[in-house]
Amino acid sequence: MERVRTALTIAGSDSGGGAGIQADLKTFSALGVFGMSAMTAITAQNTVGVTAVFELPSDLVAAQIDAVVTDIGVDAAKTGMIANSELIRVVAAKIREHGIATLVVDPVMVATSGDRLLGEEAVGALREELLPLATVVTPNLPEAEVLLGREVSTLAEMRDAARAIVGLGARSAIVKGGHLDGDAVDVFYDGERFTDLPAKRIATTSTHGTGCTLSSAIAALLARDASLDEAVGGAKAYVTAAIERAFPLGHGHGPVHHFHQFWDTI
Repeated sequence: MERVRTALTIAGSDSGGGAGIQADLKTFSALGVFGMSAMTAITAQNTVGVTAVFELPSDLVAAQIDAVVTDIGVDAAKTGMIANSELIRVVAAKIREHGIATLVVDPVMVATSGDRLLGEEAVGALREELLPLATVVTPNLPEAEVLLGREVSTLAEMRDAARAIVGLGARSAIVKGGHLDGDAVDVFYDGERFTDLPAKRIATTSTHGTGCTLSSAIAALLARDASLDEAVGGAKAYVTAAIERAFPLGHGHGPVHHFHQFWDTI
C-alpha cells in the first residue's frame, strides 16, 4: 500500500467554514492528502465579515507544530493567517527546526469581506522570516502591494512583483489577478520563467476562501510529489471549478465548493 501523504496548515480558524483552517483541511481531503493543523487564531467569522479575533499564544502554536511533526510527519505545509510578528517568528523557527522543506506561504492580510487579519508590525516579519523559507508565495494584488510597498495593478506590474518576491528569498511566487477587471489571470514565476494562468471570470459572490483554497491545493499536490508547475496549474484548475460549482450560502461572500468532484450542489 502506498504511503499516505500528509499536509499541515498553520493558520487561523474560520467559524463560518469557508476559509482558514477549515478550507485548508477540506482541500487537503478533496485532493487525497491527510490534513493536520496548527491553529494560530480563532475568529468569529461568516460570509459577511469578521466580528472577533483571538490570537493564540505562540508557545501553544509551537506545541501544535511539534506534536504533529514529531509523530505523524509533514510532506508539505502551508501558512495562512499569522496575525502578529511574534507568531511569525515562532512559526518560522519551527519550520527551520523541523526541516520542513516544502512550504506554501499565503500572506493573508485581509479577509474577502475587507476585514484586516494581519497587524501592520507583522508585515516586516512576514517578509524577512517566512518568505525566505517558501517554496511558493501566493499573494493577491493588495497583499503584493503591502509586501513590496508599491502599486501592483497591471499584468506587467504583476510580473515585476513576482520577480521581486522571489528576490526576497522565496523559491517562486504566484501573484493572483482576481482583483483586476476581465479574465482572472494569475502570474507564476518559478525563479527563471513566467507562466500566465488565465481563467474565465465567473459571475458569482461565492469567493470566500479562494486564497486559502489555492494555497492549500498547491501544498496538497506538492505533498503528492507533483512538480511545482503541476501543483500550481492543478491548484488553479481545482479552485476555478470550486468557484464555478459553488452553491449560495449566507448573506455575503459565500464559500467555494471544496468537494465539487464528489457531491452535487443542491
